[in-house]
Amino acid sequence: MKKTLLSLLSVAAMSTTALAADIKPALVYGTGGKFDKSFNEAAYNGAEKFKAETGIAYRDFEPTGDTQGEQAIRNFASRGFNPVVAVSFAWTSAIEKVAAEFPDTKFVIVDAVVDKPNVRSVVYKEEEGSFLVGVLAGMASKSGKVGFVGGMDIPLIRKFECGYEQGARSVKADVEVFQNMTGTTGAAWNDPVRGGELTKNQIDQGADVVYAAAGATGLGVLQTAADNKKLSIGVDSNQNYLHPGSVLTSMVKRVDLAVYNAYSDAKSDKFSGGMQALGVKEDGVAAAIDEHNKPLITAEMQAAVDKAKADIIAGTIKVHDYTTDNSCPK
Repeated sequence: MKKTLLSLLSVAAMSTTALAADIKPALVYGTGGKFDKSFNEAAYNGAEKFKAETGIAYRDFEPTGDTQGEQAIRNFASRGFNPVVAVSFAWTSAIEKVAAEFPDTKFVIVDAVVDKPNVRSVVYKEEEGSFLVGVLAGMASKSGKVGFVGGMDIPLIRKFECGYEQGARSVKADVEVFQNMTGTTGAAWNDPVRGGELTKNQIDQGADVVYAAAGATGLGVLQTAADNKKLSIGVDSNQNYLHPGSVLTSMVKRVDLAVYNAYSDAKSDKFSGGMQALGVKEDGVAAAIDEHNKPLITAEMQAAVDKAKADIIAGTIKVHDYTTDNSCPK
């Protein structure tokens, strides 16, 4: 009996090992560094959560340039990693090519759509989350002037700005919105010095709240706002803790969910391709309120953001998506 029980335990252990070996997760970040305290770090946190819960390790790669993503994605696929998650629109063509070469491998791309049966495309309604933080910015501003510093000048980042502007105007119709983009290449995601310079310029023009949607560049935005005793708004990850009392809120974009769900679904054999669009209703985007920024949020501001959230979910408020026609209603 004892021998039989040991045999059964041995078989069970082998089965568990075999099952764990069936999934070899990999993660390719966008340029800007794994620990950008923003977009990439959100992806990292999702992978870490999966590892902590399952004991299954993953491999990751930090591209430092726009050409390295495809090499990393193909390298992971050729070495049997599955699923392979790529977090950045910059890897769209790479995923298109490599997914065709490895039809039995599951791929996920964040912030872009690739129409392949073995690819899950996860996109976000950034305009909705940006509307919510815009409401808070409009209400918090004493000067009636707010700012926006984007990373790479692409429609996706214009989408953040447009939603932000709509939210601010919904509570303060005559608000003035300054906006600057950091650059036109991937380097725009990792230039905190330039982010700080652009922020200082907006502050000098009267902005007292500045929203950063710029990856690691945004760290310079938040620091400069704090140094000048102005308010800032973080992005992607909850950045409220970086400068308590100065960061008004953060537009949280749940990139961690895209990574965690991809690995979990693959492990439980529930992975599916196709597109997932995550907005306020799906808890894919939100305005972060916690112990670090609660003193900055009045009851009136909390009520206004709660109402805006409910109205977006109900469809009463329809936030314009810049990427649909590359315009922003004034």
